[in-house]
Amino acid sequence: MDALNPDYVFVFLLAGFLGFQLIKKVSPLLHSPLMSLTNAIAAVVIVGAIAVTGEAGATPLARTLGFIAVFCATVNLVSGFMITDRMLKMFKRKGS
Repeated sequence: MDALNPDYVFVFLLAGFLGFQLIKKVSPLLHSPLMSLTNAIAAVVIVGAIAVTGEAGATPLARTLGFIAVFCATVNLVSGFMITDRMLKMFKRKGS
C-alpha cells in the first residue's frame, strides 16, 4: 500500500474539510450528541491505528505514526467521555 497515493491524500483532505464544515454549523444545544459521535469515531481510529501498528510488514515510520495515532485518539476518547459525563451531570436534579 502506497501511503502517499494521491487518491488517499484527496480523500483525507476532503474528509477533513467536510468534517470541519459540518461541525462548525452544529448548534451548541447538540454538543453532547456530537461529542458522543466523535467518541465513536475516535474508537474506530484506535482500532485502525492498532491494526496498522501491529501489521507484520509495517515500516518503522508506520509503527511510529500508528503509535502516535493510538495515543492521540485515546486521549481524545477519554477526554470526550469526561466532558460528556460532566455535561450530563449538569442536567440532573439535585435530589437525584
